[in-house]
Amino acid sequence: MSENQPANNAPGSSEEELIAVRREKVGKIRSLGVNPYGGRFDVTTNAAEIKANFAEGKQVKFLGRITALRDMGNTQFFTVGDVCGAIQCMLTKKSLSPEAWALWKLLERGDWVGIDGETFITRTGEPSVRVAEFKVLSKALRPMPDKFHGLADADMRYRRRHMDLMSNADSADRFVKRSLIIQEIRSYLTDRGFLEVETPMLQDVAGGAAAKPFESYYNALKKPVTLRIAPELFLKRLLVGGFPKVFELNRNFRNEGVDRRHNPEFTVLEVYEAGGDYETMAEMMEEMITSVAEKVFGTLKFDQYDDEGNLRWTVDLTRPWRRADYNDLVKEVAGDDWFDLTPEQRRERAENQLHLQIGDDLDDTAVTQQVYEKLVEEKQANPLFVCHVARDLVPLAKANPENPEVVDVFELVMNGQELCPGYSEQNDPVEQLERLKHQAGEETQKIDYDFVQTLESGMPSAGGIGIGIDRLCMLLTGAGSIRDIILFPQLKNRS
Repeated sequence: MSENQPANNAPGSSEEELIAVRREKVGKIRSLGVNPYGGRFDVTTNAAEIKANFAEGKQVKFLGRITALRDMGNTQFFTVGDVCGAIQCMLTKKSLSPEAWALWKLLERGDWVGIDGETFITRTGEPSVRVAEFKVLSKALRPMPDKFHGLADADMRYRRRHMDLMSNADSADRFVKRSLIIQEIRSYLTDRGFLEVETPMLQDVAGGAAAKPFESYYNALKKPVTLRIAPELFLKRLLVGGFPKVFELNRNFRNEGVDRRHNPEFTVLEVYEAGGDYETMAEMMEEMITSVAEKVFGTLKFDQYDDEGNLRWTVDLTRPWRRADYNDLVKEVAGDDWFDLTPEQRRERAENQLHLQIGDDLDDTAVTQQVYEKLVEEKQANPLFVCHVARDLVPLAKANPENPEVVDVFELVMNGQELCPGYSEQNDPVEQLERLKHQAGEETQKIDYDFVQTLESGMPSAGGIGIGIDRLCMLLTGAGSIRDIILFPQLKNRS
């Protein structure tokens, strides 16, 4: 049994030649009185459901793309599916009218069809559908990528995502899983009384984080605006307004670098709960992520690979997750006396003993942060809540009552990167203004004074988190790059 490969798919044929032949077939389909671009087709199921809940003798109606085809003369075996799954189908010449058979012979890999038939198991034990009728839904003019190799060019997979999805089952499955992850996150939060909201994408002041925004101009209002870098300040306005439990799952934009972990347009979940603090947020994150992992993947262990495809480590989400203070973690890698040293001695040790590249522009706090990022964060596989970081690093969090030099926050680290910060949110308007001024330095125009004024109306004490959905999906699906988990990532123009 050979793979169906008509003359127009012969090796060496140019894409233009293949498209020309397919255009001829479109004309022949029309000459049979059939619309090659279909119309309504009512379905009762899909290929994945048929396969997952297979039983012989069931009448089914579903649709999908023809992804494989074996021509055995008067008997045709072919595979029909979509990103959720596929199933083998069979039709015979004697089961169709002469007109339907002639129509079938004009179809090939890449075409969309509606199938009406009955389930059965072949002699080789393959769950299949015996086709009684079919309907052409779309005749593809461009051929699918090679069945066995797909799109070999990684860059082309990102630029032609539709081709990647139709030819790469692993890629398609990652995006199906991403959708299910987001669905389960929403269910987890709404089941616990959180209300989902939407806040502005266009903002007068890009607040809630320290990042370079995308800038634009609002013609109708005659004013400059920025794409938001975070929704935090607007969500806190809602706490002031009386929303006790609120979340937003949406896009942020930062006009900064692009690499395997960063895309300028990315998805973030932010959650705020009146009466909570950083500890209640840590408990919620631990429970939510493990719940999502078990429901979508059925496991708490996830293999992670390096750029060469070698196993780097296995991330184990089994609870409870470790919690440790930032300073204690730094001392574990830099020495118990690290915080007893002078700033000059810390810089010297970081460069000469810890072999880190410390830029001349880094202040003392940033030197310690560099030690933490390179020797703690990037080497951490399993979940770790890093608590109580320097207050200068987090201006929107409350100072720790026992040590005002640090703030009551956590950074959830796993798989060598930060996944989620959580705060005991600052709700003292006077203290908040001072902290924002310290962060802004001479650029006080970047302070959202309207937000500070809003706090003066009274914001309840609260806990809040912001989790990078793209990074969570990378972790749970084993994707090596953020581009493998964003359907349409930002790319440079091809020269």
